[in-house]
Amino acid sequence: MEKINLALLLEEAVQNYTDRTVLIFENQHINYDQLNRAVNAVAHLLSKTGVGKGDKVALMLPNIPEFFYCYFAAVKLGAVAVPLNTSSTPYELSYLLENSDARVLVTVESARKRYEEIQNKLSTCRNLITIDSPDENSPFRKALKAGDFSNPAQIISPDDPASIIYTSGLTGKALGAVLTHRNLCSQSHLTHSCVKRTHLDIGLSLIPLFHSFGSTVNMINVVRTGCSVVMMDRFTMDGLFSTIQKEKITYICAVPRLYLGMMFHEGAANYDVSSLDVCVTGGAPMPAEFIPAFEEKFGVKVVEGYGLTEASPACSFNMLDRPQKPGSIGMAVPGTKIKIVDENGRELPRGEIGELIIKGDNVMQGYYKDKAATASVIKDGWLYTGDLGKMDNDDYVFLTGLKKRMIITSGFNVYPKEVEDVLNLHPAVKSARVIGKKDLMRGEIVKAEIVKKQNSIVDEKEILKHCRIYLSPYKVPREVEFVRKLDI
Repeated sequence: MEKINLALLLEEAVQNYTDRTVLIFENQHINYDQLNRAVNAVAHLLSKTGVGKGDKVALMLPNIPEFFYCYFAAVKLGAVAVPLNTSSTPYELSYLLENSDARVLVTVESARKRYEEIQNKLSTCRNLITIDSPDENSPFRKALKAGDFSNPAQIISPDDPASIIYTSGLTGKALGAVLTHRNLCSQSHLTHSCVKRTHLDIGLSLIPLFHSFGSTVNMINVVRTGCSVVMMDRFTMDGLFSTIQKEKITYICAVPRLYLGMMFHEGAANYDVSSLDVCVTGGAPMPAEFIPAFEEKFGVKVVEGYGLTEASPACSFNMLDRPQKPGSIGMAVPGTKIKIVDENGRELPRGEIGELIIKGDNVMQGYYKDKAATASVIKDGWLYTGDLGKMDNDDYVFLTGLKKRMIITSGFNVYPKEVEDVLNLHPAVKSARVIGKKDLMRGEIVKAEIVKKQNSIVDEKEILKHCRIYLSPYKVPREVEFVRKLDI
């Protein structure tokens, strides 16, 4: 592990699986050698814009091959990839680019306006690269065609930062979790070791790659295992089933909402999904009663895992070769320790409920430029997750609740404070409270309770319009209730 970094991970995969298809996207089949050439070409392009070791490269890209190209191009230069949610508003984007000290933003043409709207406020991010410019001679298109395809020589230490992934913070501002090459490489074997996949398998990439779960299981693990992955950005349920049938998909890693959608899809019986062997669920709790029904309907094994961005992200897993326990998130992944502790950090006896804490090579270096926030969650090398749970005598972990105030909707974390701060910006709002409301498909939805200022006139439609200016769609309340007072 000492010599491992993500650049070497890709280069080893290229040596072992040169002609094997790694990416399938629409009608493109891209092999490992072609992937590596594209990565090198983009690395040299970034280098020409002044990107060097330690510089931050922001990526606001959907699930397309170019995400792989740009992410690995950044890490091959010893730079730091900063994946951003593709639905980030200009308000969010301005903070993320400035806070991360990004030197360049790589995105799609349709996002150009969002960047140009905030460009004058940015102190470091002076370069914009669009990957799908209509101009055939645009820098990105030209680089992919003409190269340079040589491998950029850079000495990378396992403890150099490789990625900064932003996660909602308790204070209302997003925090950048700094993940090192060691952190991410420690997770690279999970598809092979926990899900028993090999280079002969074909996965399906549905979770956004800017999400820590998506980038680990559907990109880094794919490269380490030498398998293939079908990339889908937007899809319908029929399109999903059709892809499983056409591409002979053998495993999927996704959030519970996707599997519930598959379960309830009326046309499911019209497709041959017999190639599908394993479905990995994570990002949010899967309703335990649906797992046996899903397994019976599709003839697959469902395994549930648990993690958080600050842990790169996987902490525990239900192993395929171990008994499954309903409602459990499994046991600690190899190289990781889990303890259940009380308010003073003392380990509790088995069966007692306390806070989950994590230790291992997967624990982040810290929050970018925020020592206080880092110190509040990492104590003596242990990551305090803010999740409550218990452990049985067989080392299986069961989640029981949240210590921190947070909503998990479709696998995305929403901290109420961030939404409340935006609601309170509206001139008609006196005070606001944001809560999570249980929802079968999403796990929870965001609900806002609002006290209006005296004599002000405002309706739900106007509140939601206001929120959409500042917040990504998944953070925008799905329900608004006007109340006389807040029961806090």
